[in-house]
Amino acid sequence: MTVLPDEILSLQSHNHRNEHWFVAEGVATVECDGEVMTLKQYESFYIPLGSKHRLSNLGNNILKVVELQTGEILSEEDIVRYEDRYERD
Repeated sequence: MTVLPDEILSLQSHNHRNEHWFVAEGVATVECDGEVMTLKQYESFYIPLGSKHRLSNLGNNILKVVELQTGEILSEEDIVRYEDRYERD
């Protein structure tokens, strides 16, 4: 995933998959189940099934994150959105 400066992805969860995020470039702000943390290049974070999570780039440089998904369903249909800047369902 590439996240431009000052961008934020939707607050979401998944019923059928886990995710593991690896920061390849930049600095990531990760929110997971109400906890907020900062990840730097080469750091990673595991998002368990059902956790409310989102990724944002509060910096001035491009953020690149490698996402590994594991689970029964690995599709966009397995996204439950709670907040979204772009008003997607």
